[in-house]
Order: sequence, then structure tokens, then C-alpha cells
Amino acid sequence: MQQEFFKYQGTGNDFVMIDNRQQTFDKNNTKQIAFLCDRRFGIGADGLILLENHNEYEFKMVYYNSDGNESTMCGNGGRCLVAFARDMGVIEDKATFEAIDGMHHASIEGDIVKLQMLDVDEIQKYENHVFLDTGSPHHVQFENDIETFDIKTEGARIRYGAPYNQAGSNVNFVKKITNDTFAVRTYERGVEDETLSCGTGVTAVALAMHATNETKDSLINLKVQGGELKVSFDVDNEAYKNVWLIGPAKFVFKGTV
Repeated sequence: MQQEFFKYQGTGNDFVMIDNRQQTFDKNNTKQIAFLCDRRFGIGADGLILLENHNEYEFKMVYYNSDGNESTMCGNGGRCLVAFARDMGVIEDKATFEAIDGMHHASIEGDIVKLQMLDVDEIQKYENHVFLDTGSPHHVQFENDIETFDIKTEGARIRYGAPYNQAGSNVNFVKKITNDTFAVRTYERGVEDETLSCGTGVTAVALAMHATNETKDSLINLKVQGGELKVSFDVDNEAYKNVWLIGPAKFVFKGTV
């Protein structure tokens, strides 16, 4: 059976989008999902996202990593899905939808999507890194030589090493540019490589930089390999609330496969 698909990207983090409101897509076919994401034999993407109906909200997000397995929350994927839902006529300029980590609010103006992320009330600070969960688990550490650093090798070593082991963690390497601007490169679990951008990753970096007093700002600029994102938040007794991931989400092409 032919499958219509749509390709979207958010700061270089790219996704295959499929309208599954009629429940025609085989969600248990891991090999098929991995094939669609394959950059040589399939369409090519960091992940695949299904747009589905929801009883209470505008839609439901179902997200798969490029290895074909359903995964934890993807921030850039959520932003791209909002753009897809708008383009499909499901929403106009605002949305409430359900993802694997719960309910999200979002708004879209042009190609700029603002996505509300989870509140974060626990940030684990260690001597050389910070760990927190922003819908997906994230290890955050400084790396001054970020431009030439071997992200894939070092990211994989941390992702598979203790204490994360097989379950793993996404790994973010950070360089401070100014008091409110940081460069970020991310090794993504499930992709098992560096991606040009990671939405939950830059969210984790922004909160980690504030929690460790690297910044006092509550609107943080994040420079990633695929462009620029912003993260805003409120702080309430060391808990981070009203967290928003902000940046572009753009249609690339559509087709059938």
C-alpha cells in the first residue's frame, strides 16, 4: 500500500509526518518505520511522527526515533507537528495536544512555533555535568572545544556508560557565548548520532545553565548546528514552570512511498 508522507524540519531536526487520523498506519511495524527514516533507502529523517485524533484535545502526537521504536518526547518534533496540523487544517494558530509525556499547549505564527514543555522540579547537579528530564532524559556538560569535538564518539561513550547504561540518555555539550546565549551540540539516543538540533536538549541546557548560575536570564538563546532556538521559563522555588521552546518549523516536501 502506498503511504503519503510530509517532511518537516525544525532547525535541521527533520521528521517524516503521517496523517494517521484514520488509523491506517501500522504502528507495530518497526522495520517499516526505520526504513522510512533511512537516509539512503527511505525518505530520510531523525524520526517519524503520527498525527492522530484525540477525544479531548485537537490531536495526539505519536513519535518514533529513526531506529523504528516509539520514544520519549521530542520538542522539535512537537513544534513541527503543530505546523503540520495547521497546514492540514486541524488547527488555526493555537493547539492543545497529547504526547507521550502528557498535555502540551502550543501556538504558531508564520513558521515560528511556541511549544510549552514539562515543568521541571528536579535538576541533579554533579561535579562535571547536570542531569534532568525535560520529557526526555538529558546529560548536560561544558565543552569549550565544541566546534571540533568528536560528538558521536564521546556522546556514545556517555550515553551507553554508567549510570545510564542500555536505557541511555541524550548527551548535550555546551559552550557559553554570552550571559544569555549558549552553543549546543547534542548526541541523541535512538538516532545514535549527533542531530542538527534537539528541542528537549536545548530546553534542558537552558534550565541547567540557570540552575548552575551560568545565567540569571529567563529567556535563553541556543545556537545549534541547524540554526537558533529560544527557551523561556519562570522559576518558582527552584522549580521551573511555564517553560516554552520557541523556534521555526518548516515544511520541506511531500510525496508517496
